[in-house]
Amino acid sequence: MYKSFIRPILFWFDPEKVHHFTFSLIRNLCKIPGFTSILKYLYQINDKRLEREVFGLKFKNPVGLAAGFDKDAKLYKELSDFGFGFIEIGTLTPKAQEGNPKKRLFRLKEDSAIINRMGFNNGGVHQAVTRLKKNNGVLIGGNIGKNKLTPNENATSDYDICFDVLYDYVDYFVVNVSSPNTPNLRELQEKEPLTQLLNTLQSKNLNKLKPKPILLKIAPDLTNEQLLDIIDIIKTTKIAGVIATNTTISREDLQSVNKIEMGGLSGKPLTNRSTEVIRFLSEKSNKAFPIIGVGGIHSPDDAIEKLEAGATLIQLYTGFIYEGPELVKAINKKILEKIS
Repeated sequence: MYKSFIRPILFWFDPEKVHHFTFSLIRNLCKIPGFTSILKYLYQINDKRLEREVFGLKFKNPVGLAAGFDKDAKLYKELSDFGFGFIEIGTLTPKAQEGNPKKRLFRLKEDSAIINRMGFNNGGVHQAVTRLKKNNGVLIGGNIGKNKLTPNENATSDYDICFDVLYDYVDYFVVNVSSPNTPNLRELQEKEPLTQLLNTLQSKNLNKLKPKPILLKIAPDLTNEQLLDIIDIIKTTKIAGVIATNTTISREDLQSVNKIEMGGLSGKPLTNRSTEVIRFLSEKSNKAFPIIGVGGIHSPDDAIEKLEAGATLIQLYTGFIYEGPELVKAINKKILEKIS
């Protein structure tokens, strides 16, 4: 129903406006008595065999929603009813910011892809916390970044602020230094500044009564040498794991006219590269840390490929937009088939 009827209608309109419209629609529908029960019936699979214990947390299934979809923690409860095992909010910054000028979100329908140059648009970490205080049982990841106007030499303080404010309200943290849409942000992926940033956060984390897992989200555009550096950094800083991967700046083999747009590309064109990165990290580290696989998952087979390459958990974003909520259930069913 989604791909044949709902998606064609939604795709007639501006993608950013549609995003806000669907958020309002889902929120209002879920206020109707019984609607949430219908969502759970349609999309959730409750089976102990899907549960995963990763970096000390219990996930009811390994399929999560990636950061960027619910930046401000406005709809995490309703989105969890679509069958996700966990929801990652953000990227959040210390201060609210508008992000980049519109138009900044583009569909590449011929490529089953999206280009975004949103620029960490969000209401700020404090505003998100007011909503997270109402959480009742949804496993939440907090994806954190720096404000656009914060110079890289002061970036650590921005991540530090987000860490402190979010600490009591998320189950794990994701340090995002890999978005292509904040000027110079990706420079923080270099070995020295990244080690310093992660050491600062991890030092503060380990002084807590109950430390929270800290993960690093990396770009798919890193070289093998840079990926080896990532492995060394994780070993040195002792953070919990990696999310592979963020969006790409590559435009190889695209068909859509929108391929000329600046920003990060997500969707099917990223499928193979993100899997390559997962496999490389898993093999070269000898499976030393958990990997959350994300990038170009548009089918159950795509998900299984990520898991077999070395991912412990997976996340959806563009695949969820193109394939609809049925994809979450289909992946979980496929996982059950593989282990039965």
